Amino acid sequence: MIVGTMGYSQGCATPSEEGVNVFGFLQPQYDFRMTEEMENTFRFNRMRMGVMGTIPYDFSYYALLEMSPFINSTEKIFLIDAFVTYNRYPNFRISAGSFKKPFGQELSMACSGLYTIERSKFVNEFTGPVNRDFGLMILGGSDTTRFEYQVALMNGTGLGVLDNNNFKDLYGRFLFRPVKFVTVGVNALYGKDPSLNESAEEEDSRMRLGADFRFNFKKLTLFSEYIYAEDIGSYTTGGGCDGAPIEVHQGSVERNGFYVMGAYNLSYNLQPVIKYEQYDQDMSMPGSNFQTITYGVNYFFNDWTRLQVNYLYRAEDPIEEKNDCIQVQLQVKF
Repeated sequence: MIVGTMGYSQGCATPSEEGVNVFGFLQPQYDFRMTEEMENTFRFNRMRMGVMGTIPYDFSYYALLEMSPFINSTEKIFLIDAFVTYNRYPNFRISAGSFKKPFGQELSMACSGLYTIERSKFVNEFTGPVNRDFGLMILGGSDTTRFEYQVALMNGTGLGVLDNNNFKDLYGRFLFRPVKFVTVGVNALYGKDPSLNESAEEEDSRMRLGADFRFNFKKLTLFSEYIYAEDIGSYTTGGGCDGAPIEVHQGSVERNGFYVMGAYNLSYNLQPVIKYEQYDQDMSMPGSNFQTITYGVNYFFNDWTRLQVNYLYRAEDPIEEKNDCIQVQLQVKF
């Protein structure tokens, strides 16, 4: 069944043996968007291939390419992950390179292991517009230990871009498992960038604080996550894995969001999923809430192939828009 796999806490898989391991996954998808014009299309959500492996005795490497033209239309193939890890000590490992930002539960899940086809909108926007960056990370523990942590210094500029100031973004994620089937996480981020407003004299700053919870017992899995975001100067919306256009906004803003999600493993390889998420796009303004309920079912043909069907009911405040969506995705891993 689906699990949120984490290769040394920032990849989508973990090397299994010495030498080179080739891996990847394909996600052909159909979208039916219930807008005024009833848009529908076939596309690749993601199409990724990479290599990973271990080097005796204390190092591992991981590199991953994205080949879906629907994620980045200007670059048909581009590098998203490439890092080297010194892992001699399980509780004190060091990674350097390009990897996923260590913040939050849903972002930390492998894209091939998500319970719903899309991540929550607020998760994409609060950790975006690009959810990967270049940097250095210290991490320790695993999903079998009582404690787990990740602390990283990153450029803050995203993939393929050199740092544009002398300030590094600081990330921290800390997990505690009081019992085997319960995981509690806390997350923090602070960063600065040159202002998106050319006339501004001070740099933009952003802060993120989050908490998450996971309960996994027998056939039932429950998730919950909350993120508070403060942006001073200017900020962006959009971006992330859902491909929403990136928009720049002038001015400071406080936002927050949360989701709760449940999944249950039935017989015949079926897994129904329901998820409720709420995103307050400006805490100082009434009528800025965005809510989504995702009704889904996952069918597993085998350990490498699954079919996901999601219906997204979206409700805006104060006026509900016509933008519900049906998504169908077939995934094959290798």
